[in-house]
Amino acid sequence: MANSMRKPFSSSSIPSPNGVSSSTGAATSLPPSRRSFLAVAGATAAAFALRADDTAAREYGPNAQPVRYPDADIKVLDPRFKKYKLGNTPIQRLHTGTLWAEGPAWNGVGRYLLWSDIPNDIQLRWLEEDGHVSVFRKPAGNSNGNTFDFQGRQIACEHGTRKVVRYEPSGKVTTLAETFNGKPFNAPNDAVVHPDGGIWFTDPGYGSLMNYEGNKGDLLLKEAIYRIDPKTGKIDKVADDIFKPNGLCFSPDYKKLYVADTGASHYPNAPKNIKVWDVVDGTRLNGAGREFASMKLDGFAEAGFADGIRADVDGNVWASAGWVGDGYDGVHIFAPDGTRIGQILLPEICGNVCFGGTKRNRLFMCASQSLYAVYVETQGAHIT
Repeated sequence: MANSMRKPFSSSSIPSPNGVSSSTGAATSLPPSRRSFLAVAGATAAAFALRADDTAAREYGPNAQPVRYPDADIKVLDPRFKKYKLGNTPIQRLHTGTLWAEGPAWNGVGRYLLWSDIPNDIQLRWLEEDGHVSVFRKPAGNSNGNTFDFQGRQIACEHGTRKVVRYEPSGKVTTLAETFNGKPFNAPNDAVVHPDGGIWFTDPGYGSLMNYEGNKGDLLLKEAIYRIDPKTGKIDKVADDIFKPNGLCFSPDYKKLYVADTGASHYPNAPKNIKVWDVVDGTRLNGAGREFASMKLDGFAEAGFADGIRADVDGNVWASAGWVGDGYDGVHIFAPDGTRIGQILLPEICGNVCFGGTKRNRLFMCASQSLYAVYVETQGAHIT
C-alpha cells in the first residue's frame, strides 16, 4: 500500500564504503568522520530503496507513525467517490482485543457505539466523549447484529438463543422472534427497522454451525429473510430466494432492501454478491431478488464476501468486505447503480459497518479483532 509503514532495514544490509576514486583513479582512505557521513548517506539511500520496493503492512495504534494526508488507504475507484473522501482525515483504530467484532449500532442519545464480540459473548460500548470502551452486556446470547428502533430500544440478534430480542428501558428483555411454523430459527444474524415499526432480520444460521459463535445444532428452516409486524408480533417470511442472507439495509426512501449473500461459505453454487428487492407497502418484497453488485474485484482471482451493509443519504451502499486479503479486505462502496466506486482498506477482515457520530458522518467498522472509524463527506441514511 502506498502509505504503508515500511519494513525496517538493518545496518548489515548497508554497504560500508571505505574509499572513493581520486583524480588518478587510486583508492583513497577516508577519515572516520567522512566514513560516518557516507555510511549515513548510504543508509538513507538504502532506506529510500526499501520504501519504494519493499513494503509491509500499515501500523495502527497509539505508537504508530502519523498518516500523511490524504490517507492512501481510502481508494477512489470512480470519480463519483471523490466527493465522499475527505483529504485531511485518517482511518483510525479505536479499540482492539475482540475475537470477532460484529453488529455495530449507533445510539444518538447516549452518543455511544454498541457492538458485539460474538465468541466472547459480550457487547462492548465506545463513548464518543472520551473514547472509553467498556463491557456493555455480558452474557449477550452470543449476539451478532444490533440496531435501535425509533423509540431508542436496542434490538439484538442472538446466535446462542436463536432469538431476536429487544431490551426495554426498564432492562427487561422481550423476545420478538424465536420460532417460525413451530420450528426454532437457525440463528438470527442482522436486523434493521422500518419507520412503520416493523423489524426485518436475516437467518442464515452461522451461530448454530459451531460452538464458537453460539451452540452447535441443526438448521431446521430454509435460510430466509423475515419481518416482524409491530402491532401483532406476527412473523412473515418475506424472501428465501437467497442462499445465506447476511447483512441487510434499506435504501434511503425504504423502497428497496439490500441483502448480502454469503452462501458460498457452504454452497458451492452460491454467488458472492449483494442482492436487492423492491419493497411493497413497507411490508413485503416484490418478486425475486436480483443482483445489485458482485463482490468480484478486478485484479483478484477470487471474489470475497460482503457482510454487514449500510446506505448513505445519497443511496450509496457501504459494504464490509473480506476473506481475500491485502488490497481487498475492508469496506467497498457501491453507487446506487451497483458500480463499485471506492474502497477503505483495512488490515483485517471487516464484518460490519454503521454510520454514527454527532453528525452521522463517521463510518464505524467492526473488523475481526478491532474497531475502526473514518470520517466521510456523507451521512448515514437511517438512525443507525
